[in-house]
Amino acid sequence: MVEPERALKGRFNAIMVDRPHLALGTSMLEAPEGSETAYVAMGCFWGAERKFFQLPGVISTSVGYQGGYTPNPSYEEVCTGKTGHAEVVKIVFDPKVVSYAEIITCFYENHNPTQGFRQGADIGTQYRSAIYFVDATQESIARTITATYEKTLRDAGYGLITTEIAPAGPFYMAEEYHQQYLIANPNGYCGLGGTGVSCPIGIALN
Repeated sequence: MVEPERALKGRFNAIMVDRPHLALGTSMLEAPEGSETAYVAMGCFWGAERKFFQLPGVISTSVGYQGGYTPNPSYEEVCTGKTGHAEVVKIVFDPKVVSYAEIITCFYENHNPTQGFRQGADIGTQYRSAIYFVDATQESIARTITATYEKTLRDAGYGLITTEIAPAGPFYMAEEYHQQYLIANPNGYCGLGGTGVSCPIGIALN
């Protein structure tokens, strides 16, 4: 991981994407009253975003950069590994339809959280596994599920979970062409792949 003092300087102006969500038709900038927000990183954000906007109860998704140091980075800068950011999916969801625990279950079941700074063939700190929580409730749920799932993965022959669990810092929206990339590019690259090991949230939260 790049040290803060060696990170790229970035810029003042933010990237703004004001068009509607390509799959859901909703705003990517506004969160409706009563909704909640989750932030997760699980490798290349193209395929990761699709997993969540297909989930019932999700109102909107967007992709961007989080967890590092550089303000308003470009995709090219993030890919150098010199911003400290991960490729992140922002998920706005209706907690009456889908719970935060179910969001985290979807997260864990659709990538391999034991690989450190990589996800499959995608190598670099920007591809790390991460959960960025917005409050103490999300942190508790994330850590409880992680501890239980780590035991399940170990029993299945996998190593320790390397997922970063940390408070959510600024989320910098990615360029427009990254948003819902696999809707605009149906044959586009998706390197997402899970372990095939189910995440037992019912056991974790009881």
